[in-house]
Amino acid sequence: MSLQSVRDFFAEKAPDITVIESPISSATVTLAAEAYGVEPGRIAKTLSLRIGERVILIVAAGTSRMDNKVKAQFGGKPKMLGLEEVAEITGHEVGGVCPFGLKAPLPIYCDVSLKAFDVVVPAAGSTHSAVRITPERMAELVAAEWVDVCEHRS
Repeated sequence: MSLQSVRDFFAEKAPDITVIESPISSATVTLAAEAYGVEPGRIAKTLSLRIGERVILIVAAGTSRMDNKVKAQFGGKPKMLGLEEVAEITGHEVGGVCPFGLKAPLPIYCDVSLKAFDVVVPAAGSTHSAVRITPERMAELVAAEWVDVCEHRS
């Protein structure tokens, strides 16, 4: 279902972007980097967070880590959503969560760590699918706001 919702999203908003599938699981940054032949930093991971009553998504470079700036930026301590919550709220299972084809609209933020790369590889709704896209285009397509809430590690 969620892979199809991502395909539908791109068919409507960016028909030039093709969902790529891998026989190898891309459920973690390390696996995704191997599956798609890129360095781990290029994997655009999507973090599903609850801050107070709000649920937000933050897309960041694969090697980055959230730091204390998240609390200052969003006015509360972030808590990762549980596995069932992620699927229920986003429509995507953990390992395939992405900002595309969501079950319902959510606030989406792209961390500036993504700007280190010309092309990034976010998941596409399943643990075996992704897309190649520029960070700027991804942010534009999902109406994301740019934030600086992660520490970049290589």
